[in-house]
Amino acid sequence: MSIKFPSDEWIKALMQELNQSQAYRDAARNWEGDFFFIVEPEGSLKEQTIFYMDLWHGECRSACVVADEKEKAPEFRIRAPLSKWRRVIEKNLDPIQGLVTRQLKLQGNLMKIMKAPKAALELVNCCTLVPTDFPE
Repeated sequence: MSIKFPSDEWIKALMQELNQSQAYRDAARNWEGDFFFIVEPEGSLKEQTIFYMDLWHGECRSACVVADEKEKAPEFRIRAPLSKWRRVIEKNLDPIQGLVTRQLKLQGNLMKIMKAPKAALELVNCCTLVPTDFPE
């Protein structure tokens, strides 16, 4: 059964995949930082969705949808339209390349993210394990 993207159920399924992944744990063992992943409206998706993830030393300590960007103050905010997120999740767009080419717009320290490319790659690998139903 596929999980609707973007939804709280989807981000919680990703958290479960991350926390079961030895490859992610190893790649992100030195990572400290939390994120907003902001899915901008596009096509049939009419409202913005804000995913929050607290990533700490190879573990996802928290993952949820938040209603407003004022709810939390994460170290990083990455925003992109639905189609770009879909390309990342389906491994058609490398997340680091997406940031460098500004297809994914970052608020936060790009150099810190660039020092952890394997962690970003393993996070995307975990995304591919979540059976995802994208809006058309």
